[in-house]
Amino acid sequence: MNVYKPNEVEAKWQKMWEDNNQYKTNTQDSTKPNYYTLEMFPYPSGKIHMGHVRNYSIGDVVARFKKMEGYNVLHPMGWDSFGLPAENAAIKHGIHPHKWTMENIEDMKGQLKLLGLSYDWDREVATSTPQYYKFTQEIFLKFLEHGLAYKKKSFVNWCPSCETVLANEQVVQGQCERCDSVVVKKDLEQWYFKTTQYAEELLNDLDTLDGWPEKVKTMQKNWIGKSTGAEITFDIDGTDKSVTVFTTRPDTTYGVTYMVLAPEHELVKELVDGTEYEANVNAFIQKMHTMTEIERTSTETEKEGMFIGRYVVNPLNGNKVPLWIANYVLADYGTGAVMAVPAHDERDKEFSEKYDLNVIQVIDEDDKMINSEEFNGLDVKEGFKGIVNKIEEMKIGKKTVNYRLRDWLLSRQRYWGCPIPVVYCEDCGVVPVKKENLPVLLPTDVEFTGKGESPLTTSKEFMTTACPHCGKPARREVDTMDTFVDSSWYYLRYVDAKNENEPFSKETANKWMPVDQYIGGVEHAIMHLLYSRFFVKAFKDMGMIDFNEPFKNLLTQGMVLKEGTKMSKSKGNVVSPLEIIDEYGADTARLFVLFAAPPERDLDWSEQGVEGCFRFLNRVYRLVDELSEVTKSNAEIGELTKEDKAMRYTIHATLKKVTEDLSEKFGFNTAISALMELINEMYKYKELDDKNDGVIKEGIETIITILAPFAPHIGEELWTMIGKDKSIFDINWPKYDESALVKDEVEIVVQVNGKVRGKLSVAPNISREDMEKIAMEDERIKSLVEGKTIVKVVAVPKKLVNIVVK
Repeated sequence: MNVYKPNEVEAKWQKMWEDNNQYKTNTQDSTKPNYYTLEMFPYPSGKIHMGHVRNYSIGDVVARFKKMEGYNVLHPMGWDSFGLPAENAAIKHGIHPHKWTMENIEDMKGQLKLLGLSYDWDREVATSTPQYYKFTQEIFLKFLEHGLAYKKKSFVNWCPSCETVLANEQVVQGQCERCDSVVVKKDLEQWYFKTTQYAEELLNDLDTLDGWPEKVKTMQKNWIGKSTGAEITFDIDGTDKSVTVFTTRPDTTYGVTYMVLAPEHELVKELVDGTEYEANVNAFIQKMHTMTEIERTSTETEKEGMFIGRYVVNPLNGNKVPLWIANYVLADYGTGAVMAVPAHDERDKEFSEKYDLNVIQVIDEDDKMINSEEFNGLDVKEGFKGIVNKIEEMKIGKKTVNYRLRDWLLSRQRYWGCPIPVVYCEDCGVVPVKKENLPVLLPTDVEFTGKGESPLTTSKEFMTTACPHCGKPARREVDTMDTFVDSSWYYLRYVDAKNENEPFSKETANKWMPVDQYIGGVEHAIMHLLYSRFFVKAFKDMGMIDFNEPFKNLLTQGMVLKEGTKMSKSKGNVVSPLEIIDEYGADTARLFVLFAAPPERDLDWSEQGVEGCFRFLNRVYRLVDELSEVTKSNAEIGELTKEDKAMRYTIHATLKKVTEDLSEKFGFNTAISALMELINEMYKYKELDDKNDGVIKEGIETIITILAPFAPHIGEELWTMIGKDKSIFDINWPKYDESALVKDEVEIVVQVNGKVRGKLSVAPNISREDMEKIAMEDERIKSLVEGKTIVKVVAVPKKLVNIVVK
C-alpha cells in the first residue's frame, strides 16, 4: 500500500502548476462570467505568519470553488511594500530599504508558493516599485487638479519617536499605532486629501453594501459621525471679530452662559496679545500640546480652562458671556468653539461648577422651552425649528450637518514612501510635476539617521530641480505620502497590471470591478476600507470608472490565537507556518485553519487539532489508494440495494451541504465536518460483502472533488491515482442528484411517555394513522403498554410516535 508523503506530493504539484501556468487568468475570456476574489495584500516583513495562512487559505478555497463552478476567476497577489520598517532596517543594519524590501518579497513569495495558493503571479505588484508609484503620483496629481488634494498649516498628530505626522486614524488611544509612543500636537504645513467632501456619500452608501459585516458598517458610520444641528455666529464684544459654533441643540441657545474656544483656535493668540492674560494662555496652550486628543476629551479627564479676558454677545438675547479656553475643546472638531449650556450638558455643568460660572435653565422636565422669550412653551423639536428659522432670518446662522470625519492628512516625514510630485518655486508657488516627467524617483544618496526632517532633505540632487512652469530653480517636496495611499487603489492595478500608460483602463476596470469577494482583518475597517471607498468615489467622479464601491462582499476573518492570546514574539507563543508545513505539509496547515473555527471567529491554535487533520488526510489517502482500481474501472451503478441507496444518500447529501456552505456562506468548518462523516460512511460501506462498485466510484470521485479546494495538493494527487489525466481544478463542480436524496424509508423513534423505547423504518410519506398503527403493533411496544391505559398517541411525520400511558 502507498503511504501519504505530503512534502513529495506538494513539491510535485507546485512545480506542475507553475510549469503549466495553471492559475493565469485570461481576462479576454468572454465565455464565462468574471469573478474577482482578493485577500488584503501583506507588508513584506520577510516571514509569513499563521494569520497569513488563514487569510490566504480562505481566499484560495473561494477562488478554486468559483473556478470549478464555471467562473473566470481573477485571484492576484502583491506587496504593500512602502513603510517605516524598511527605513528602520536601513538605520539598524545599514542596508538600503529597497534591497531589504525586495529580498523580503522574494522570501515571502517562496513561502506563499509552499501553501499551494492559486495566485496569478503575472499580475504581481509591489507598491514601492517605480512602475507602481508612478501611477500613485499620477493619481495624486488628478486629485490636486480636481481640488481633492490641498496643503494647509494646522496642528497635526506628531509621533516624537517615529518623528512623523500621523493621520487621526493612525492614533490609537492617544498612541502611535506603529510604536505606541504618546502622540503630541505640532503646528506644521501638510498635504491633505479632502475625504470630507464624500462624507455623506460614504455614509449613505454603506446601506447598499449587503455583503459587508454589520460591525464594519457600524464602525464606519461611527467614524464618519454625522450630526444635524445649526451654526450660530457670536460677535466678540469690543472687536470686529466673531466666533461661529456648531450645536446639535440650537433650542438651548438662550441658556448659553459662557463660550469656550480650543486653546489652539486661530483667534486665541490674537485676542490675548499684549494683555495680562497672554503669558498664562501661552503656558496653557503649551501644556495642551503634550496631551493627546483622547486624554483631552475623555470623561475621566478633569476639565481645565481659563478666562481670556474677552466676552461674546449672545445674538438672540444680547447677553454678554465670558470667553474661555479649555482642554476639552479641539481645534479641528466642529468649528473649534463650543457654546456652553451648563443647565443641559453634563460636561458644561462640570466645568461651570468647577469655575463657579452662571447656569440658566431653558428646558423644563417636560421638554418644554422656558426662559427663551417668544419660544417659551414650545417642545424641544418645535423649538429647534423656531430658533433655526430665527437665526437664518437674522443672517447669523443656519441649519447644518457636521461630521466627525476629518480630511486625510497624508504627508509623512519619511524616505520609504511615494514622493509627492510637486515643486516649490519662488515665483510660481506650488507647481505640480508634469505627467510626462513621472515618476519622481526616490534618490539613493540619502542618509538614514532616524532623526530630524525627512531623509530626502539629505539628497541635494533630489532637492534641487527646475520649476516645470517657468524653468527657474525650484525645490522638491521632501515629504512622502502615507502608505495607505498606495493600498487605496492596488486592487484596480491588478486588473490591468501591465498597463504602462495609465493606472488602469476604464474598460478593464469596469469589466472586473467591484471585487466580488474581499477578505482581510477587521482592524482595517476604518482606515484601509474607508480610504479605498473614498478613492473609488473620487475616481468615478473623475470619469475613470463607472462604479462607486470597491468591494461587493467583505469577510473579516478572526485572529489565530495560542492559549487564548494573540501570537507575538514578545509572548513567545508564535507558531511558525514553515515548521508546520515541513512536518505535516501545507494541506494539513490549510485544513486545520479552515476546520478549527468559522472564519469570522478567532481560532485557537491546537497541536492536537493539526495532528488530527494530518491523520484525516492519511485516512482519505488510504481509502482512495485501496479503492483506486475500482474507481478507475467502468463500473456503473445499476440496481441498488437498501445499503447502496443509503450510501448514495450520504454522498449526495454531503455534496449538497458542501455546495451550499461554499456558495451561500463561508461554512468551511461545517463543510469539512460533513466530508469527514462521508469518509466514515465510505469506510463502513466498503466492508460490506454486497457493495456496488458504481457507488464506490461515485463516492470516491465526490470525496476527492470536495476535498480539493481545501487541500489542493492531495486533491490533485488522488485525482491522478484514480486514473484522471487533467487537473481536478479544470473539471466542473459536480451537481448533487436530487433523486438520491429521496429516501425509500425513514427511521422514526417510538417513545412511551417521552422515553425512547424503539426505532422503526417506515415509508417517508406514511400517514399519521399508519405510523401510530405500526408503532402499536411492534412486539416490544406491545409488551411495554400491555395492561395500561393509553391516554393519547402523538405522531410527528418522519420523526417520532409518542404513546402516553398511565
